[in-house]
Amino acid sequence: MPNLAPNFTNETAVLIAVATPSIPFEKVNEYLDELAFLTDTAGGIAVRKFIQNLPYPDPRTYLGSGKLEEVGRYIDENKIQIAVFDDELSPSQTRNIEEVLKCRVIDRTRLILDIFSKRAQTAHAKVQVELAQYQYLLPRLTRMWTHLEKQRGGIGMRGPGEKEIETDRRIIRDRIALLKEKLQDIDRQKFTQRSNREKFVRVALVGYTNVGKSTLMNLISKSEVFAENKLFATLDTTVRKVVFENLPFLLSDTVGFIRKLPHGLVESFKSTLDEIRETDILLHVVDISHPDFEEQIQVVNQTLQEIDAGDKQMFYLFNKIDNYTWVEKDPDDLTPKEKHNISIDELTETWMAKMNQKSIFISAKTKENYEALRALLYEEIKKMHIQIYPYNNFLY
Repeated sequence: MPNLAPNFTNETAVLIAVATPSIPFEKVNEYLDELAFLTDTAGGIAVRKFIQNLPYPDPRTYLGSGKLEEVGRYIDENKIQIAVFDDELSPSQTRNIEEVLKCRVIDRTRLILDIFSKRAQTAHAKVQVELAQYQYLLPRLTRMWTHLEKQRGGIGMRGPGEKEIETDRRIIRDRIALLKEKLQDIDRQKFTQRSNREKFVRVALVGYTNVGKSTLMNLISKSEVFAENKLFATLDTTVRKVVFENLPFLLSDTVGFIRKLPHGLVESFKSTLDEIRETDILLHVVDISHPDFEEQIQVVNQTLQEIDAGDKQMFYLFNKIDNYTWVEKDPDDLTPKEKHNISIDELTETWMAKMNQKSIFISAKTKENYEALRALLYEEIKKMHIQIYPYNNFLY
């Protein structure tokens, strides 16, 4: 697997982004908080943010020349090792920026790919991530990859005068083709596995990364799925058979979504996302304690549309109510309430009034309102079970 961010552990990093008229400074600052979490998950240490207001990112250097020099001075004075950008950089932007900053430059896509490579445990996930890494790497070969020709040999493999970079490109294209063949084989195996489970009602947990899906999976299925307060703790889809009273169904825990999820990852994780496409009920898990949970909902719903799963029956599980904090407003203050002045009870009424889908406010950690979730799932799965087994209605 290509190492796109070598020796990233405990390296210091600055975080860089551009605020535009459509994405104001305050929102970009929140985005950099998420980028800091990504950096931490990858093993780095974010020490400072840099944000520049521009009509649009500079096509040559992303930042303006003056701001880039300011960042360069800070990096030099503080011995910073990595500059992490919140957008995907073009190969030419990366080269131009490196010439000024004199440190390793990593964009958001490369950082996410590095995290996925660290998190991949099964052979399936490793192949998916490796394919996405090579597809990212191919147009960025210059000064990133050397001596790949040592990985293959043979008479006539390198023509007279052929540059090393062209040999590298050919090797990577061959590797991409091989990985795609492997994924096709895996897709066929996964399809067969899903076909063998088609008699069961299928429920899938979906949501933004780090919203508590794996913790809910453990609670509902009484299993031991890996759960951690890190981004992308789960890459492989985990499927468990669950029985509520006399009613069996299959519950899946899926990879979390995120803002600006690299397109290459969505493509390479097709077989994993098929589990979502072929499910009967989606449980959209939301971290209600996160300040941007509304935007996270939009990101997940948009991704579901992109993978043709937007028309599924879906219920919202507003998780982590035990972490939700709010400040009661002074009764004499006649100004409109802001988000931090709204209680959970008020949010419950607001969201249930806004959405047609049923929703439950829950804490997977403390099990608050878990019985309400069980009751909802039981009734909805029973309706579908009756459609599958119309002659077994006496069971209910």
